[in-house]
Amino acid sequence: MSEHTIKATSRAVEGKGASRRLRHAASIPAIVYGGKSAPQPIQLEHEPIWLAQQNEWFYSSILTLEVDGKSEQVLLRDMQRHPFKQIIMHLDFLRVDASQALRTKVQLHFMNQETSPAGKTGGVVVMHELTEVEISCLPKDLPEAIEVDLAKLTVGAVVHLSDLKLPAGVEIPALKLGKEHDVAVAVAKASKKDEK
Repeated sequence: MSEHTIKATSRAVEGKGASRRLRHAASIPAIVYGGKSAPQPIQLEHEPIWLAQQNEWFYSSILTLEVDGKSEQVLLRDMQRHPFKQIIMHLDFLRVDASQALRTKVQLHFMNQETSPAGKTGGVVVMHELTEVEISCLPKDLPEAIEVDLAKLTVGAVVHLSDLKLPAGVEIPALKLGKEHDVAVAVAKASKKDEK
């Protein structure tokens, strides 16, 4: 797991007016919560965060948050974006305890679709029913993404959650809830011919 450090400074003034002033100054208001410490309001520079959020690791990696020179491990929990401007409005970070399992969503990466029997068959549509999945693991085991190998996918076949090959130490909590929670991840369907 690679290390990603984000620098921030603490902020004393809270409220809508203060947050608006921060955004005008190209900063993002944010909060860090969880663990044994009280929630801490912070601010971050917009440009480095805007660049970081274009990478998958920003959403599914343990980040090192450096606030006024002190570092702690966090996970991005929420991001609010402006409806149409390229502006991040607010961020929520959750403190991470290395000894406690965490639950978070990670992206699914679909591999070998084009070379699968279904991918090579004309008139077949491979549907990705999920793009992310909720997992549970210790922070050190957190994957940036989970690969879904479709190399053997045939027409009419379904890949379920239980078919995913998970990295060591990673679980899918939904699978403990019973068979009805073992939902489809990918499905290969013959597309309907256009009726004329």
